[in-house]
Amino acid sequence: MSSRRVHIALLAALALSLLWRGVPPAESAEVLAAQEVGVSARHIATVLVSVNPLLSPAQQDRIGRAVLRSSREHGLDPQLVTAIILVESGARPWVRSPKGAVGLMQVMPYMAEPLGLAGNLVTIEHNVEAGCQILADNIRRLGEEDGISAYFWGSRIRGVAYLDRVQAARATVRRRLDS
Repeated sequence: MSSRRVHIALLAALALSLLWRGVPPAESAEVLAAQEVGVSARHIATVLVSVNPLLSPAQQDRIGRAVLRSSREHGLDPQLVTAIILVESGARPWVRSPKGAVGLMQVMPYMAEPLGLAGNLVTIEHNVEAGCQILADNIRRLGEEDGISAYFWGSRIRGVAYLDRVQAARATVRRRLDS
């Protein structure tokens, strides 16, 4: 049996065991997606709480799930999304910048309006969704490096300092997840 077939069989067995234990299908899909990229909500939470120990267990879980769900929906690496959260807010969901950016991913309200997302940007799930949608659009239009830079700079990128910080945070996230 090929390794691909073994992988598919293992994922199917995992899905069936989750359903057997009463895990809702949406949650099962999140678990399966996390297995595919080798990252779980718990892994993400561990990285975030190392930076912000004030996160409650419920917040840790919500952030981890939101990162996995939104990164999957927008084709982003969850490690990149976690790195953006670390750079933008230090994993503080309640933070607001002097310029008006809010939440974990420091989304400017005027950037979120045209996205047509329902909900309040200060909630963990809506903030991560909006940030991932903006980041994914930037990367699609500009490529990964300029897309990451544009997340901070907008259309007039004025240096690589932000990109360097995100790449360093991403390397840290990878190291912590690999250990």
